[in-house]
Amino acid sequence: MNAPRSRPNLTQIAALLDVSAATVSNALSGKGRVSAELAERIRTKAAELGYMPSQAGRALRTGRSQVLGLVLPDIANPLFPQIAQAIEHAAAAAGYGVLIADSRGDAAMQTQAITRLQDRGVDGIIIVPRRGTRIISTGSPVAVIDSPSTPGNTVSADHWQGGALAGAHLAALGHTDVVIIGSNPASNVQNDRAGGIRSALGPDRRVEVLWIEPHEALHGPGASLGLSARVAEGFTAFAALSDLQALRALTELQQAGLRVPQDASLTGFDDLIWSSAITPAITSVRMDMPAIAEEAIQALLRLIESQDTGTAPRDPGIARASRPSVPMSLVVRQTCGPSPRITAEQQQTPAGDSQ
Repeated sequence: MNAPRSRPNLTQIAALLDVSAATVSNALSGKGRVSAELAERIRTKAAELGYMPSQAGRALRTGRSQVLGLVLPDIANPLFPQIAQAIEHAAAAAGYGVLIADSRGDAAMQTQAITRLQDRGVDGIIIVPRRGTRIISTGSPVAVIDSPSTPGNTVSADHWQGGALAGAHLAALGHTDVVIIGSNPASNVQNDRAGGIRSALGPDRRVEVLWIEPHEALHGPGASLGLSARVAEGFTAFAALSDLQALRALTELQQAGLRVPQDASLTGFDDLIWSSAITPAITSVRMDMPAIAEEAIQALLRLIESQDTGTAPRDPGIARASRPSVPMSLVVRQTCGPSPRITAEQQQTPAGDSQ
């Protein structure tokens, strides 16, 4: 059996070219005084040999681990694995790995997660905060993904604008009586979404906000939200602040024998992966996660680099993105239709009537 082939190193490349290992290191890292011709010869030889720089060696030389931390508030929520994937892709493109921690929706565990990542030597941390908490200072470079209305936020989807898209869609379909369904009145994200919906519906609309407990987001025994009663009161549309809440609403309406969208329309938020697979498919507001992740990573790397050059303060604080809010988009599917009142009026209008 042949012995495994050893991985080429700087010393081997240096011996083949009759130069020092330090010269090879400088040429491959772009540092030091190495002529352009020699640097090109070294890079060519390194490529021929299949040389790959050691991350451990680089960490020793630069003091950087090339690893970022990511703190999520609830890894069980279907939204956050999508955010994690977008962050990992953006970090990998920049040459970084990612360690993930879950705060489980607890403020104390969020602090512990940040400390654990720092103990593991991450170069910086991306934080999606627990609802109602504000990240002020951690002693490490930090990027925060929350809401533009959150003080110290780095980057976010434009949740108000996203809410306005949903509200404008319902208004265009003639809905004047709308129930907004949320799960946390202390959440800046949910309040921004609700505010956007209200603003687009206009002042002459009847709008009610229904806050449900987070554990009631999916239906269970005795967890009725009373949506059929609201339909009986004249409400014709429900605007949920997440797709989980939209699914809860859809299930309850269907169990009550109400048709969606014929009897009541429904919108959601986040465009979770299953939102297009159920029947009827949910009209939802989508975040541009790749763009948000890219902004967060680039802002964090700028802050890390400013530390390396000595231009950052001892406590680097929160990274700032060049684009702090990223527009959302509306994905129109099957859960929205004209207000039943408009449909009834059209049915009552005699054929040929020009009014």
